Amino acid sequence: MLHEEREYPVATIFNLIAHRFGEIFRKRYAEVDNLKTTFVLIFETILRENMIEGDKLYVNNINGSTDEFTVLSYGRSAKVNLSRRLCSFKKNDLVKFPCAHAMAVLCLKHGDEYGTSFYNYSSQIYLKELYLLTYLEPICAATLELEWSVAREYLEMQVLPLDFDPKLGRRKVKCVKGVLEPSRYKKRNKCSKCKRLGHKRTTCSLNVG
Repeated sequence: MLHEEREYPVATIFNLIAHRFGEIFRKRYAEVDNLKTTFVLIFETILRENMIEGDKLYVNNINGSTDEFTVLSYGRSAKVNLSRRLCSFKKNDLVKFPCAHAMAVLCLKHGDEYGTSFYNYSSQIYLKELYLLTYLEPICAATLELEWSVAREYLEMQVLPLDFDPKLGRRKVKCVKGVLEPSRYKKRNKCSKCKRLGHKRTTCSLNVG
């Protein structure tokens, strides 16, 4: 598409990019619109795979609750709460649709309606109708600057740069020492005349008089 992009102005390059994205959007829209499923195909496939994996798991309902279950999987147990849509493995919380543990619980709870019940426990963002809205609006191509319609008040507006006073030299940053970093004490002056600390020979009090 842009093999010789150096020969095009910037506006033309953006127009080509927008045109290419428009083609992709129209293709995706047609693919999803022709589906006969409730969710987008890729999520329907993942849900079916979770159903197959969930059929291999054992569900236990110790306390008799209708929402809280314990699922045993390959030597490990998972806690599933259907009302809160939570799983102790956190996968259900992340992707917002039933994982294999939640599928095993739904199979036990809904029985014959198991094949459609997981739609009620999934996020609505996977619906085909909502997915189509993503590719509904076209991308507007950028026109040439000569064709822009700009109000006169903005054309006459003069934008000045911000006030900035650059200073020569490297910016000074105060160093904060760490807890384990050894501190360096400033060496105190020692007078060579009276052998006392805190002053030098030239400022020694013995020089007075």
